[in-house]
Amino acid sequence: MTLPIDDLKSVRDFLRYTCSRFAASELFYGHGTDNVWDEAVQLVMRSLNLPLENNTLFLDARLTKAEKQLILDRLERRISDRIPLAYILGEAWFMGIPFQVDERVLVPRSPLGELLQAGVQPWLGSQPVARILDLCTGSGCIGIAAATVFGEAEVDLSDLSVDALDVAAANVAMHDLGDRVHIVHSDVFESIEGRYDLILSNPPYVDAEDMASMPDEFRHEPELGLAAGSDGLAIAHRILATASDHLNPGGLLIVEVGNSWIALQEAYPELAFTWLAFEQGGDGVFLLTAEDLSAWRSAGA
Repeated sequence: MTLPIDDLKSVRDFLRYTCSRFAASELFYGHGTDNVWDEAVQLVMRSLNLPLENNTLFLDARLTKAEKQLILDRLERRISDRIPLAYILGEAWFMGIPFQVDERVLVPRSPLGELLQAGVQPWLGSQPVARILDLCTGSGCIGIAAATVFGEAEVDLSDLSVDALDVAAANVAMHDLGDRVHIVHSDVFESIEGRYDLILSNPPYVDAEDMASMPDEFRHEPELGLAAGSDGLAIAHRILATASDHLNPGGLLIVEVGNSWIALQEAYPELAFTWLAFEQGGDGVFLLTAEDLSAWRSAGA
């Protein structure tokens, strides 16, 4: 009996085989890809240290036995154990930037990347950005991406999880940003000092019902980064309570709350949320100005 490692020769062969195996399996795609083809391209190309784009030159290249075995082993782990591909590869991409990831942090997938690519316009206008906070940073992807957009800004990456901050620190070092991107251990705003022009956050926001029904792939992610109480708003409540104390005049608070956005809107009918739209997918991201928050608090909220 022949085995796949004997019959499959080229990169093209392995892409086809991987697609077929994925299509025949009950996998969930939601950690950087949303379909069989893109998942297969990531697994095969990145296992071979080849680019994800402009790679047709390599399609008919033959693989060594060790390369074949590596791809087949990773393929089996993805299918049998339902491990997100980013954890198997040890990398994920956010806003076109590579990040080291493992099971200490969520796999980067926030629509905030699209907002950052647009320079947070038109919302920032002419507001200068000298200081940025990435609250509940996880891998550090949002704050590090922000640092690439706002090239002169000082950026703080904060999280309650020491394990997550270790990953974030590794990503800061990988992108050589240690001179202006800093690690802060904090439970929401408890250890945050000073004020910012831009606060970005993708905090835990999954409610109890969604936590109970998540696909197996999500079970590999840290619960601390996902679960946020019965309504998904445990952390959002805390952010809103004191965010105005940490924003400069004209500053912006931008927070992703995903499917919990309806519950948040209902909980704060007096707050002037701006709900952002994204061309590349994603929703449940609100924007509030420093002035919105100050007026709300002054009204006795």
